[in-house]
Amino acid sequence: MNLSKLFTLLLVAGLVVTGCSDNNNDDGASTPIDENARFTTADQMGRPAVNTVFISSSSKNSFNTTLPSNQRAAFRTEMETNLSGLSPAYANESDANALGQNRDAFIDLLATDVLNVSLTGTTTFFDGTNVLTGRNLTDDVISVELLLIFGGEDGTEFPGLSDDNVDSNDKQFLSTFPYLAAPF
Repeated sequence: MNLSKLFTLLLVAGLVVTGCSDNNNDDGASTPIDENARFTTADQMGRPAVNTVFISSSSKNSFNTTLPSNQRAAFRTEMETNLSGLSPAYANESDANALGQNRDAFIDLLATDVLNVSLTGTTTFFDGTNVLTGRNLTDDVISVELLLIFGGEDGTEFPGLSDDNVDSNDKQFLSTFPYLAAPF
């Protein structure tokens, strides 16, 4: 995969936003949950770029329908191969990322594509201290992922690849629901 395709894929992945509902009707009454309902998983993007970058196109449908608890066993080898081929920052066994993770630990983290959420602490994708405790609209998710893939131990190993250089949204986010800026 060439670098321009990688950046395009990472940027597209960063634009995916999922809305939440509190299951209330317009009148405020709670809607009962159908325990027998069947749902189909169409795409998994707990962590943008995991599916986009580390899963080959021939495996996408399988990845998207695999329960997160089974993803590590099914896709770890493929993800490791793709990371090793993509990033020279993990060329040596002792190489690590800004989280202090070597290639194996990083792949184990990525291999389960879920978005962790801290209910009691800071909610952020990565702020230098807190890691994957949630995600705010203002979190620069793609730059964080580039840093973890290419930045090495201190974030400077491949500086031209460690940041997307998009430091803010084109419009300010709203302070009330739906929080997203109005369309152009």
